[in-house]
Amino acid sequence: MKTLWRYSLAGLLILVPAWATFLILSALLSTVNHLISDLLSHVGFAAHPLLGLILFILLVIAAGAIATHVLGKQLIASTERWINQIPLVRSVYLTLKGMTDLFQFRSRFGHSTVVAFPFPRDGLWALGFVMGTAPPAVQVEPSTNLLMIFVPTAIHPFTGYLAFVPEQQLRPLNLLPEDAMKMEFSAGFYKPADGWLTAPKARA
Repeated sequence: MKTLWRYSLAGLLILVPAWATFLILSALLSTVNHLISDLLSHVGFAAHPLLGLILFILLVIAAGAIATHVLGKQLIASTERWINQIPLVRSVYLTLKGMTDLFQFRSRFGHSTVVAFPFPRDGLWALGFVMGTAPPAVQVEPSTNLLMIFVPTAIHPFTGYLAFVPEQQLRPLNLLPEDAMKMEFSAGFYKPADGWLTAPKARA
């Protein structure tokens, strides 16, 4: 029963964001098609179905170009701050943003080591992802090597804390990054395979 529950939860974590993304993209494409059809009908032309698809692709590319530009990032950040002030809209936006962030998971954490370490104080433990060695400016203790650890927060695991943790306090886990994020995303309902608390096997 536990195995069936784990498989069911893992399937939902994959299918729900994918299905939601499909519905959103379908709605956007349908909206673009309707707008093009209405505009062309006023001037006596019939819209070709592929025209809406081409314009939609161009719209996505343009939005991506704006988002990666410095001014575009500032505009998006300002818009998100405005959205965060609206309670209901904020909840919907953060949920959908978290779903789209799932597609960026491998580029962010796919090669990270999953660790457990005391956080936010001794006696309490948290899961984290090793992001690399801390910059020299924060390496204040010569005898200790500080590592940068990203600590995700449930149930929106793509936000969290960046902690600078002494290397000797980290406990590497036999846990894939994907499974760690499933645990965070499900607020602990997802149960990884037995043995995940042990140290990972050394790669040959």
